[in-house]
Amino acid sequence: MLIKLIIIALLLFIIVNLVRAGLVMLKPTQPEVKMSRFLGRRVMFSAIVLLLIFVAQALGLIEANPRPY
Repeated sequence: MLIKLIIIALLLFIIVNLVRAGLVMLKPTQPEVKMSRFLGRRVMFSAIVLLLIFVAQALGLIEANPRPY
């Protein structure tokens, strides 16, 4: 259960970084804040989530849905 909460928190953090990058893109009044920083974080945390899901499934902490339909 804890692994699922961690994954959900990381997914929410990915969405927050995407929104922050969008706000920087729409308001270019802050030259010291780079949009690439937020997009880079989003990509990094997306990779962490994928690796965490693969490792958790390999260790048996989470199970895949046997019939997805």
